[in-house]
Amino acid sequence: MSIKPRLISIFDSTLRDGEQAPGNAMTPQQKLAIACALEAVGVSTVEAGFPSSSPSDFEAVRLISKALKSARFASLSRATRADVSIAAEAGGVDNHAIEIMAVGSDIHLEHKRGITRAEGRREVVDAIGYAVSLGFTDPSLAIEDATRGTDDLLRPLCEAGVEAGAAMVLLADTTGCMLPSEFGDLVARTREWVGDEVLISVHCHDDMGLSLSNTLAALDAGADEVQVTLAGIGERAGNAALEELAAVLAYKGTGLGLACGVKTTGLADAYGRLVDAIGPVAARAKSIFGANAFSTQAGIHQAGLLRNPITYEYVEPELFGRSRRILVGRHSGRNVVRHVIDNLGLPPTAYGTLVEDVYRDYVVNRVGGECITVEALRAIVLDRLEGAGVS
Repeated sequence: MSIKPRLISIFDSTLRDGEQAPGNAMTPQQKLAIACALEAVGVSTVEAGFPSSSPSDFEAVRLISKALKSARFASLSRATRADVSIAAEAGGVDNHAIEIMAVGSDIHLEHKRGITRAEGRREVVDAIGYAVSLGFTDPSLAIEDATRGTDDLLRPLCEAGVEAGAAMVLLADTTGCMLPSEFGDLVARTREWVGDEVLISVHCHDDMGLSLSNTLAALDAGADEVQVTLAGIGERAGNAALEELAAVLAYKGTGLGLACGVKTTGLADAYGRLVDAIGPVAARAKSIFGANAFSTQAGIHQAGLLRNPITYEYVEPELFGRSRRILVGRHSGRNVVRHVIDNLGLPPTAYGTLVEDVYRDYVVNRVGGECITVEALRAIVLDRLEGAGVS
């Protein structure tokens, strides 16, 4: 008997943490377009911004709070009544997942805030209680730098936050400092502290390239929600990428016993909205969204792909709103030339030395990494045939 996968919640932070990175500033209208695209692909919660940080963020929260229909919206607040009040003014309290930041490490207590552990607990308890009094139904205790906090700091903080009314504890690997095994252990310990009724969310940064691995480790340890961003944008090296997590769950979710509601075919459109706002952000070799993710110019690979894409494709481009691209460069072989000619429907007797001539003149001697498309190669072949009087 098959076991039904556990449905996890996807929280997208593109419009808040993603925007905080240099060069990623967006207007409220651009954020609104991206938020609607994220809702369309099925994310559970869209983080609209940090409303007390700027008039622009306040307006983005206001616009997004009115536009979303199926997804929740979230906003980030410091542990002050003033911030909580501004969040309520910007988006109201209905359907609003407010995150109230707590200080999770002695490093931040001493060097960032200059307060004691007890003062840190008191301010977050007061802010959560105030949020509840305004009508927020399930505020989150968002613990910044949790992965550099010790258990004797984190446990009392979690317990106090939950007692004050927090319905979720968010563990942030703010500096991307943990290994997956360490992060999974932290999630498991947190579950013991807060019990089964309180949800656990995670927010992983990619400073050591482990954000997705840490996110998966957290899910394996029982986390209920994961925070991600489109193309992994965010502070410094960024965050766990929405599209990469979606790919893992699409292909490996059954074995992991996990599922999410993300419609992968719409992810390219959502990324396109982001590119419209801030320009391309995915590196060429980046999975799913990178320019080369579903492209090849190597002859050995092209020979296989032209026979059956399964030879060199595990992740299918169509599943993510992308398309396969076979490019012609100096590493391409004669097979791509034969493929173009075959698709013209010409008999082999018409080939003559065409394959060898086109390969020599337009493929093997290309310089500087320059590639042309198969369509451009087809035009070259047609021109050669016309010149030879073949039709």
